[in-house]
Amino acid sequence: MADGEEVKEPETEAKQEAKTEADPNLINLRVKDGGGNEVQFRIKKSTQLKKLMDVYCQRMGAQPNTFRFIFDGNRVGETDTPEKLEMEQGDVIDALVFQQGGM
Repeated sequence: MADGEEVKEPETEAKQEAKTEADPNLINLRVKDGGGNEVQFRIKKSTQLKKLMDVYCQRMGAQPNTFRFIFDGNRVGETDTPEKLEMEQGDVIDALVFQQGGM
């Protein structure tokens, strides 16, 4: 990543929790789509969620802006951070396929 921060996909949930407990600045988040696919991430609480969203799109083989990310019923902005959104360990971000309507 550009500023030296990394978005990591953990090996197992148990290892992920142990590492996060050791570093209170890290948070474990899950991104889940409508098909039930789930990707887990461990990031710093101060990291902009744009990085997580970009990596998720890349892993899904999709272009950026293919998905809209929703947390607690609100759209997640690129400059939002887990800290700003008051996210907790294991919170789920929903990834919805963006569909533009029209006639």
